[in-house]
Amino acid sequence: MKMPTVAFVGRPNVGKSTIFNRIAGERISIVEDTPGVTRDRIYAHGEWLTTKFAMIDTGGIQIDDQPFSAQIRSQAEIAIEEADVIVFIVDAKAGLTDDDEQVARILYQSDKPIVLAVNKADNPETREDIYDFYALGVGDPLPISGVHGLGIGDLLDEIVKNFPDLSGEADNGDIRFSLIGRPNVGKSSIVNALLGEDRVIVSDIAGTTRDAIDTHFEADGTEFTMVDTAGIRKRGKVYENTERYSVMRAMSAIDQSDVALFVINAEEGIREQDKRVAGYAHEAGKAIVVVVNKWDTLKKNNHTQTDFEKIIRDEFQYMAYAPIIFVSAKTKQRIEQLPTLIKRVYDNHERRIQSSALNDVIMDAIAIHPTPTVNTKRLRIYYATQVAVGPPTFVIFVNDPELMHFSYSRFLENQIRDHFDFTGTPIHLIKRSRK
Repeated sequence: MKMPTVAFVGRPNVGKSTIFNRIAGERISIVEDTPGVTRDRIYAHGEWLTTKFAMIDTGGIQIDDQPFSAQIRSQAEIAIEEADVIVFIVDAKAGLTDDDEQVARILYQSDKPIVLAVNKADNPETREDIYDFYALGVGDPLPISGVHGLGIGDLLDEIVKNFPDLSGEADNGDIRFSLIGRPNVGKSSIVNALLGEDRVIVSDIAGTTRDAIDTHFEADGTEFTMVDTAGIRKRGKVYENTERYSVMRAMSAIDQSDVALFVINAEEGIREQDKRVAGYAHEAGKAIVVVVNKWDTLKKNNHTQTDFEKIIRDEFQYMAYAPIIFVSAKTKQRIEQLPTLIKRVYDNHERRIQSSALNDVIMDAIAIHPTPTVNTKRLRIYYATQVAVGPPTFVIFVNDPELMHFSYSRFLENQIRDHFDFTGTPIHLIKRSRK
């Protein structure tokens, strides 16, 4: 089921990014000390009172070759296109400006709920001036301070109250996957090649509240839903001549998927944008398959595939678990293997391990490589248990979590992978003291 999305909109220097970062920073998450994993700060997750949501900081979206006023307009249009709730941020100290009124006029055109947040309302005197913003005609002004955290709880209450009811979009049991990657790597061609098989039954189903169309099909007796990645094309009046915006839309597709097919163009190799998108899929805990497309265009020898795979492993060391498949959408080389591979990594993503079997592996691992000692104090591991799937998450109870170095945690993860098939999925290990 998709998460609701919140967009933060307003003219420059009103504090959009400060509020965005404060809410994102308060989210409790599993943190990995893994090099190469980066989050694009224009898109992140938030959580308030058990409600999870995605956030867009439109201030981070730079529109190429457009004047200042057009920048404001295009960013507001992005918010209208993408968001379920729009947070319109103004500056209490600067007062009502012409640019604020311009943003308000654009937002009038949407039928999305708008929450008006008056930032920098740090003292009683400033708060008395917020009533001028009623003139914008977008609702009651809510005084907040992004720097000091004042009123953020009230703001989140108002945001959550305006979320649409997404309960009707329940999981229907299909395996949901998306194709992610830079423009022109061949995602659309792979989609067409997948759906062009005679054995595939195709139907279009409404997939999101934004009227995006997900594609449902069946292959080898398994139901799949291909999450709409229109994120990589221009819709309506939304400007998309920016790499960062394409990344943001890819992240939205990842959030709605169980499996991400990370597509690389064999002709062009790996670019920086590839790393950002792949890093987000890994950080989001999704099952991942690396798909190297346009393999037919390369001149090959006996070492071409091995050499290319080595480059991928070197550039994406944190994704060593992801299988790599070399395909050609044009010639349909190995395209028929994709549904089986998607199902395999999805099954691993949802895999549960009995506690007894898991603890046997942990004890054997300790016998092979005894726990480390730090300042005369030895790490003791009492037991482990699996607490979640999607991705598989394990809690290891120890005498002192600080004694388990990252390298030993990685050793235990590798031992678990050696005994159970977790190909295609990250696994999370959480250290916890036994009370």
